[in-house]
Amino acid sequence: MVLDDNFRRWYLFDYGNVISTAPTPEDWEMLAEATGVGFLYESTSTYWQHRYAYDAGSLSSAEYWSLVCGEHVGDSRAAWLDVLDGNQWSHPNLDALDVLEDLEARGARLALLSNMPAAMVAQLTHAPWTRFFQYRFFSSSIGLVKPSAAIFEHVLTELSVAPEQVTFVDDAAANIATARSLGIDGRLFDQYSDLSRLLATTPIRDLAAAGATPLAEPAVSLIAPE
Repeated sequence: MVLDDNFRRWYLFDYGNVISTAPTPEDWEMLAEATGVGFLYESTSTYWQHRYAYDAGSLSSAEYWSLVCGEHVGDSRAAWLDVLDGNQWSHPNLDALDVLEDLEARGARLALLSNMPAAMVAQLTHAPWTRFFQYRFFSSSIGLVKPSAAIFEHVLTELSVAPEQVTFVDDAAANIATARSLGIDGRLFDQYSDLSRLLATTPIRDLAAAGATPLAEPAVSLIAPE
C-alpha cells in the first residue's frame, strides 16, 4: 500500500461490518431468546426501528429495550441485553486489523466514526483495536448519527482537516454518499472487499479530475453499528 501523504491524510473507519464482522445467527438467536422477540436481524424489526434514536443517545438503555421487547424492561435486564448486544458486535475482522496495524506502522493518521449507543461504547472501551485510533467519534457522545452531514462536519472540525484529506471506509452506501457530497474520499466496503486493495486504489476525486469514470460499486446497505 502506497501512502504518499501519510502525514496529511486521515483514514476514518466505520466500526460495524468493517472492523467487526456481522453477528452470527447464534448471536441473534441468543438475543431473541433474551428479549422474547424473534427475527431481530430483519430491517423492519423493533431492534432496528428504534436504533438511530438509541445510537444518538436520545433513548436510555431501558427505554430502547422496552421498545424492542414491547414491554417494560428494567435497568438490570436492559444492562444484560446491552452486554449480549455488545458481544454480538465484538467479533473482530482480523484482515481489517492487519490493515490497521500496517497503516499505523506507516505513520498514517487513524480515526473512527461509528453509530454506537453509549452502553456499547463503554463495553468496547478497552478492546484491543481501540489502540490504533488517535480519535474515536461515537454518535451517542456527539448526539448525531450517520448518514447526516452534520456528524461528518463535526469530525472534520475536530480533526482540523479539509475533506479532501480524509479517506472514509464504511459498509453503508448512504454514509459513503454523504461523505462524498462533502468532498471526502469515501470507500464502500463489504464482506468480500480486500481492505488493503480498496485503500490502495486511486481516490475517486482524483479519477474524476483525470476524466475517468470509476467502476460502479454494489448498492450495499447493511445495517450495523456504523
